[in-house]
Amino acid sequence: MASPMTDDSLDYRESGLRFPDSFVFGSATAAYQIEGAVDEDGRGPSIWDTFSHTPGAVENGDTGDTADDHYHRLESDLDLIAALGLNAYRFSIAWPRIQPTGRGEANPAGLAFYERLVYGLLERGVTPVATLYHWDLPQALEDQGGWRNRETAYAFADYARIMGEALGDRVQIWTTLNEPWCSAFLGHGSGEHAPGRQDNTEALTAAHHLNLAHGLGVSALRGVVSATAQISVTHNLHVIRGDAEGVRRIEAVGNRIFTGPMLHGEYPADLLHDTREITDWSFVRPGDLELIHQPIDVLGINYYNTTLVGPPTGSADAADSAAGAASRASAFPGTDDIPRLDQPGPFTEMDWNIEPSGLLQLLTALHEEFPGLPLMITESGVAFNDVVTVDEAGTTRVHDDNRVDYLRRHFTAAHRALQAGIDLRAYFVWSLMDNFEWAYGFSKRFGIVRVDYDTQERTLKDSALWYRELISSRQIP
Repeated sequence: MASPMTDDSLDYRESGLRFPDSFVFGSATAAYQIEGAVDEDGRGPSIWDTFSHTPGAVENGDTGDTADDHYHRLESDLDLIAALGLNAYRFSIAWPRIQPTGRGEANPAGLAFYERLVYGLLERGVTPVATLYHWDLPQALEDQGGWRNRETAYAFADYARIMGEALGDRVQIWTTLNEPWCSAFLGHGSGEHAPGRQDNTEALTAAHHLNLAHGLGVSALRGVVSATAQISVTHNLHVIRGDAEGVRRIEAVGNRIFTGPMLHGEYPADLLHDTREITDWSFVRPGDLELIHQPIDVLGINYYNTTLVGPPTGSADAADSAAGAASRASAFPGTDDIPRLDQPGPFTEMDWNIEPSGLLQLLTALHEEFPGLPLMITESGVAFNDVVTVDEAGTTRVHDDNRVDYLRRHFTAAHRALQAGIDLRAYFVWSLMDNFEWAYGFSKRFGIVRVDYDTQERTLKDSALWYRELISSRQIP
């Protein structure tokens, strides 16, 4: 359960801070989390359809079959986006809605849906920001090895080309992958996410093929989208604090396994050394790094919390040795001998600590490592157990003061980054609506708009009203 906000952490609570006119205020969603209509208009099954229908995989047996029914409620949801005054809306495209088997000709009905979405946003003065891959791999590709098979990266490039040709004259900001760390390590290491596999070697293999998919996808988009379009990738880069050696090792497999090849053109030497008990990296073929290392126009980051670690235990017990840890499936392969330490609260319903200074730390570190590369916060938000009330007039209210406080503190951190000269372009609040929260099903609510899953009624929470005021005035209320 979340701990209440306390007066002992009143940092980063400022009001009146004004954002520049060019700063983009947005909100974000993902296709499988909101769309529903999983078997309509030619859409094929994804790995999340399969995973969510696997007994015990998702809390309460929830699935995304209906989710927020966004597919059928597109126009009213677009009106909601406009009513909030969002400058931009970040959405993802369901690959199996475009290519039901992950290959071949585009499904006209799938293309038509996203064309309506993009047109609807532009008509309402909202900038569309399209993410090509937010975890819903076509099941047919998974049946052929999924991200463990390098051919999936080439299939992704073809899919990217199809979408670039269809929407490249209207969508000016493209994201290739959302959080490839989750796809690789939660999907293939810990098994918490689809496809639910638990094999460290497979996880590292998947990470490389996701890197390759990004590079091939960037190249495919460059050939078909507008010359003014910006291309990006979004990472959930981990903010690790504590023992220097523990930080180094976890950052290697948590962050630099992606930023190294994508942004520096090489895998870090210490990563290759740390994981030598798991794989020989023979899946990296000559020329792969050149394919991966493509120029991007902006880097997206998703930020939620920090991690505190102690020094590696150095236990002589084989079960705790580096080699022994390497053999066990993990979200951070080869780091099981590094203790994760408790941190002070407050905490969210996800049991994540709330630490806005971590966001500023991350933005600062990226600005220093990649000078000249613009940044955007593509996700940051919070899950709380919202309390719904009905006032005397019969109006439903959601007084989510904790979420308002979270947003105030993290927008303050973003503003401090701007003051420090960091080229931060945007902040997309996660999430526009309550939705299917992956392995947590519908038990966790991140939305600034409440969704009644029985009636699909949308209700603006106090956080949505607060955010609307921030967008309108461009200063923290």
